[in-house]
Amino acid sequence: MDIIPAIDLIDGKCVRLIQGDYNKKTIYNDDALIVAKDFINSGAKLVHIVDLDGAKAGKITNIEVIKKLTSNNIPIEVGGGIRSFSDIDLLLSIGVKRVILGSIAVNNQEFLKEALKKYGSEKIVLGLDCKNGFVSIKGWLEDSKLTDMEMLNIFKNFGGLNVIYTDISKDGMMSGVSIDNIKKLIPSKLNVIASGGVSSIEEVIKCKNAGCSAAIVGKAYYTGKIDIKEAIKNAN
Repeated sequence: MDIIPAIDLIDGKCVRLIQGDYNKKTIYNDDALIVAKDFINSGAKLVHIVDLDGAKAGKITNIEVIKKLTSNNIPIEVGGGIRSFSDIDLLLSIGVKRVILGSIAVNNQEFLKEALKKYGSEKIVLGLDCKNGFVSIKGWLEDSKLTDMEMLNIFKNFGGLNVIYTDISKDGMMSGVSIDNIKKLIPSKLNVIASGGVSSIEEVIKCKNAGCSAAIVGKAYYTGKIDIKEAIKNAN
C-alpha cells in the first residue's frame, strides 16, 4: 500500500479544514513547495493536492502553486474545481500525474465517461467524497442524491480504476478511518484509496489490512501524529 501525503490549498497556503468547513481553517505553511519536498524526501511517490478555492468556486484557482510544484519535479495528483476537458488538458500539460474528478463526475456522468475514454484510467481518478452514505459535491457544500456504491459502480462500468474515498465526517477530526465503509468498496476490485481520519500508524495498518491500494495522510502529518517515513514503512 502506498502513502499519499496531502496538501490542501487556500490562497496558495497549506491549510486543513475540519469536516470540510471553510470556516474551520488552520494554516500550517505558507509555502506548499517546502512541504511537498519534505514529503518526497521522506519517500512519498505522489502528493495529493486539493485546490479548496477551486472546489468552492468551480474553477481551478491555485494554478500558479500547482505549476511551481510540477516545475520542481514534484509528482502530484490534483483535485478541486476541475469542470472541463480544457481544465484536464491544462493540468496534464504542466506535468500533473493524475486528475481527480469529483462534482463534475457526479453531475455529468457523460463527461466522466468521455474523460476516461480520452485520457485513460491511469490519469482520471474519482473523488468519492461521502457523508451519511451519499456523495457530496461543490467542495462538500452540497449533497447529491447518489449513494457511494451507486457512484462507484458507475465509475467502474465506465472503465475507471482509481477511487479516493473520503468520509467527510472523519476528515480533519483525527478520529480514525471509516474502515467498515471502506471494506464495503474493496470487493469492487478497484484501487480504493482511503482518505479522511488516517490519524495514526494503527489507522495506516487498518487500511493496509482492509485491502486499500493507498492511504492519504493529511492533518496527522501537520500535527505531528504521523511521520511519513514511518507510515510508508508500515504500509509496505
